[in-house]
Amino acid sequence: MKTITHISLVIMGVISLAILAGCTGQSKNKQDERTITVTIEPQRYFTEAIAGDKFKVISMVPKGSSPESYDPTPQQLVELGKSEAYLRIGHIGFEVTWMDRLLKNAPHIVVFDTSEGIDLIRGTGHFHGDHYHEGEVEPHVWNSAVNAQIIAQNTFQALRTLDKENEAYYLARYDSLSRKIHETDSIVTELLQENADHAFMIYHPALSYFARDYKLEQISIEEEGKEPSPGHLKNLIEISKQEGVRVIFVQPEFDQRNAQIIAKETDTQIIPINPLSYDWEEEMIHIAKSLKK
Repeated sequence: MKTITHISLVIMGVISLAILAGCTGQSKNKQDERTITVTIEPQRYFTEAIAGDKFKVISMVPKGSSPESYDPTPQQLVELGKSEAYLRIGHIGFEVTWMDRLLKNAPHIVVFDTSEGIDLIRGTGHFHGDHYHEGEVEPHVWNSAVNAQIIAQNTFQALRTLDKENEAYYLARYDSLSRKIHETDSIVTELLQENADHAFMIYHPALSYFARDYKLEQISIEEEGKEPSPGHLKNLIEISKQEGVRVIFVQPEFDQRNAQIIAKETDTQIIPINPLSYDWEEEMIHIAKSLKK
């Protein structure tokens, strides 16, 4: 416990130094290069598509890391101190754990929530005593063309707020991104329209909004965010056979052993995907193509 406390103090000390450095060099930084921080790589794609060369965009969770459990490095905390705004994706684990601590020590950073206006999927709620607790929010909002349009619009609004002089520039680039998202949605819809699977299995349930958009059934191997029990694995094998599941999606940041067990028992195909990829359009189309028989 003492070691954990010591590490936390060191991290927060680094944050404070980063903020001092950021504030001290802020005027010079604004003249040279304005910086925005986002949480994940797909969000960096949306933001860079609209911001163009007006802002440098940094993502806190690097490629190959899980935004559910990632802790920032000291160097990232220094870089955060140089940012003038943070665009959060909404409800992902990294933000739940770190945002308050980071922003408490970075009062100069303006925060925008790019998930505002999204129809969120929530888990089952429950009563506790005389009051009701809502279920947890499904955080993977970006894996959806419908939501991507909202994220793009919120990103445009954030950029025009930060830099009113270049509003026309951002609007033109936002319109271009919006057309790309619409085109991606059309391609995915066509791919899934005929002769495509209606159900799929996935280790970590990152495609809930994708499944909702296209009326598909997502079957999660994870059991409430944990490794599946032997009993749950047995049930999944039965469900896979009943639903005619042909594809099991696996993500690079998660263990594939349980997916391999199910695939062996059900003769299903394991297909790697990366819902955290910077190449958002390419990844959405790849997932749809994988479901086409």
